Amino acid sequence: MRSYFNKNPFLKRITAILLLALAIFLLMLLAGYPALVERYYSQGFYKLICWVFHPVFNLFPFSVGDLLYTAIILAIVLAIIRMVKLLVKKQFKKIGLQLLGWIISIQVAVVAFYLFWGMNYFRPSAAVRLNLRDTTFTTADLKAVTKLLIDSANACRARVTAADLAQSNSTIYQTAVNAVKALSVDSANFRAFQPAIKPSMITFLLNYIGTSGYYNPFTSEAQINYAMPVFNRPFVACHEMSHQIGYGAEDEADFAGFIIAIKSKDRLLRYSGYHLAVDEFMHTLRRRDTLAHKELKAMVSKQVHQDFVTERAYWMAYENQLSWISSIFYDNFLKANNQPRGLATYNRMVLLVMAKYNVH
Repeated sequence: MRSYFNKNPFLKRITAILLLALAIFLLMLLAGYPALVERYYSQGFYKLICWVFHPVFNLFPFSVGDLLYTAIILAIVLAIIRMVKLLVKKQFKKIGLQLLGWIISIQVAVVAFYLFWGMNYFRPSAAVRLNLRDTTFTTADLKAVTKLLIDSANACRARVTAADLAQSNSTIYQTAVNAVKALSVDSANFRAFQPAIKPSMITFLLNYIGTSGYYNPFTSEAQINYAMPVFNRPFVACHEMSHQIGYGAEDEADFAGFIIAIKSKDRLLRYSGYHLAVDEFMHTLRRRDTLAHKELKAMVSKQVHQDFVTERAYWMAYENQLSWISSIFYDNFLKANNQPRGLATYNRMVLLVMAKYNVH
């Protein structure tokens, strides 16, 4: 029996597929027990991943994750070419083996994704962990906090100097890293293990798919689009490093990035955080009360308004069908990972900020 098993490549690959399917099933079972995920994964195994991965991959000044994804894309292209050749030659047995190999590769990637980072999607929400459970608010509450954020953004922008806006990317990244480290010392909920942010080597592609940065769960690296407007970069660096800390959901990473930014003493970083918050809150307010939105929009300073114009012009210059396609893909990805509202999850950051301000 054992000899037959070893000689039958189809049987070996089907067995591997079944075992990997079982592993994925068991991981998904844990998703229904957030307390267990928090205790044994987020506060246990994932910390070990950080202690091992971060010092190792921080040794490289470039993004290993970018190279990994590039290699995977090339491997997929080569595999498709090989598949076409096999079809032409009608070598159907080899085609079947290759298809089974593809399934195994996808399953291994899924298991690695959840083991290395993805289980953080299923830990208790940030609202629970940070004791910000009262996320109910009225339109009047929303208007009041939006006004406070606009005032803060206006004041911070007025303090930002030409020298601040002319900072090198390396300086911006180091300032964000220092801010993460500072909050890590003060708060267990923001505990970081050698955090770092790297400029993405595929920034040209990120532009076309409308992405300001991304976190690579396989290498635990936080990457940033280094070419977007300078006032966006500090917050995005904090957002991506929040994923590195263990904030899985996008709204939670936005909130964590906002807290890191506004607690910093750096002028550009603080403004970057408030800039993002004003954008999110004004979108939410417009959906609730167009008159209140119009009233508060008039309160946004000329400098802040011009930054929003600059930001929109930057992304519009790259907008195309590729961005639309990637949005659909990422929307479905978020929905599959405990974020049922998909891309709308980003806007739920407003709930956490409202709870933080606790205006009622």
